[in-house]
Amino acid sequence: MFTRRTFLTSAAATSLVPHVASAKTKTAEYDPTPQYVRIKKEFLPGQLLVVPRSFYLYFVTEPRKAIRYGCGVGRAGLEFTGTATIDVKKEWPTWRPTDEMIEREPITYARFKDNNYVQPGGGDNPLGARALYLFQNGVDTYFRIHGTTQPSTIGTAASNGCIRMLNAHVIDLYARVPIGTVVTVI
Repeated sequence: MFTRRTFLTSAAATSLVPHVASAKTKTAEYDPTPQYVRIKKEFLPGQLLVVPRSFYLYFVTEPRKAIRYGCGVGRAGLEFTGTATIDVKKEWPTWRPTDEMIEREPITYARFKDNNYVQPGGGDNPLGARALYLFQNGVDTYFRIHGTTQPSTIGTAASNGCIRMLNAHVIDLYARVPIGTVVTVI
């Protein structure tokens, strides 16, 4: 079904990363499945580009080509924009919400209030199977590209700012990107 959301996200994505490989995808519904697509030449091989309005993350594999993954992004007012580098990578990372998250949602994060509890990595950890930690000028931004225990949030703006991917997709991306990878979120 062609909806207003489909039209707006397609238009926004097209202006930033045109030349999708197949004409079918121009009218198709949102598809988070990794796909090879064409991308503008100003994005260099090895870089990551996140386009929150269309809920896609692109890993540039060679000039004008990228792997496109579906993702979930931060809710309005909580999203990350700008450029960062991946300075830390972790498999089955531990997790603790930020103080701001605890303050914003005290009931959801009650078990973390007034203590130093850190949730161990594993199948029920909100960061999922892998996490790529975004830094700016050597300082942790507290934003991540990570897996999720809530796959239904892929293709939505539901997180506290991080970029979520399906666990199988973040495992694939994790293997492809080294420390120092440049990430641009527009």
